[in-house]
Amino acid sequence: MNNFEWHNPVRLVFGRGTIPRLRELVPPGVRVMIAWGGGSIRKNGVWEQVIQAMAGRDYTEFGGIEANPQYSTLMRAVAQARSEKSGFILAVGGGSVLDGAKFIAAALEYPGAEPWDIPEKHAKVEKAVPLGAVLTLPATGSEMNGNAVISRLETRQKLAFGSDKVMPVFSILDPETTYTLPARQTANGIVDTMVHVFEQYLTRDTGNPLNEGIAEAVLKTTIENGKKVFLSPGDYDIRANLMWSATMALNGLIGVNAAHDWTSHGIGHELTALYGLDHGQSLAVVAPNVLRHKRDAKGVMLARYARNVWDIGGGDAAKAAMAGVDRTVEFWNSIGVKTRLSEYGIDDRDFGFIAGRLCGADGKLGENGDIGREDVINILRLCI
Repeated sequence: MNNFEWHNPVRLVFGRGTIPRLRELVPPGVRVMIAWGGGSIRKNGVWEQVIQAMAGRDYTEFGGIEANPQYSTLMRAVAQARSEKSGFILAVGGGSVLDGAKFIAAALEYPGAEPWDIPEKHAKVEKAVPLGAVLTLPATGSEMNGNAVISRLETRQKLAFGSDKVMPVFSILDPETTYTLPARQTANGIVDTMVHVFEQYLTRDTGNPLNEGIAEAVLKTTIENGKKVFLSPGDYDIRANLMWSATMALNGLIGVNAAHDWTSHGIGHELTALYGLDHGQSLAVVAPNVLRHKRDAKGVMLARYARNVWDIGGGDAAKAAMAGVDRTVEFWNSIGVKTRLSEYGIDDRDFGFIAGRLCGADGKLGENGDIGREDVINILRLCI
């Protein structure tokens, strides 16, 4: 194993009936901006619980953060927070709301004139307003990491940034808040969770069997409960296992000492920016074909995945590896997620543009830095 350092300061409060804990977790004596998304929290009882817990506190609110949080929307929130002198951001909603809150928190303390520099130019986040979260949609793992993804409509960009300065002070996860999620959002979250693991696990063997075993446990738990949740959407244990799996997939633990890829996410972000695909939808199209394209380099871990997660036997490791990818696609199809670009009416007209924006003249992606512009185009061709 290589040397590594890992620190995760997020206080995670998990379980039913935990939203009232906001009373003790939100710091006193500070004005709080409550950030939320499309309004589902006002229908499923979450908003009422939050407001009851915040009774007597000084708070304002900002709603309307999109599923792919838009820079223009978030900058309106920044302006409001500045004028109201907000000193704490409370995100209530899914991972996109939390991503938006992270950008708001960073932009409020950003000394430059253009906060878009944070995701576009990788400007370092030196300071951020503290934030917390009440999570209602398991998918992104944003509740326990310092990552966020922000979109900009006018430039058709979807870009990520990361900083330990925007890790939540606390995150409350009550699985009961997910009972009323639409099937599409539940399915997208299952895909997102699995691909987060893929990007850290289906790379190369780094001699860390403990973390590889944890990654496999997350995948098996997600698959097992993903098969059940659509038949029993109000089953607490099923929802709880999916919620905890999504957090574990990207809280940094399985990524310790791992070789990271993130090619699927990079290409997927471009598909979302150009065509409006849901994040989970884009990953379901791209990830299997990244694995197919790099089947030789990823062969050892793909075979392990096939055997340990899907119980695929046989002596031919290469065949087992590809069978594991096929089983993954079959599973995603079975929960209603499409896995071909043609199913969304998307052709190859923008493939060169996507590859150029991701790789430039000679940029490389992948855990080995060997996925270039032509590779991206070939991966996209496999996606059709």
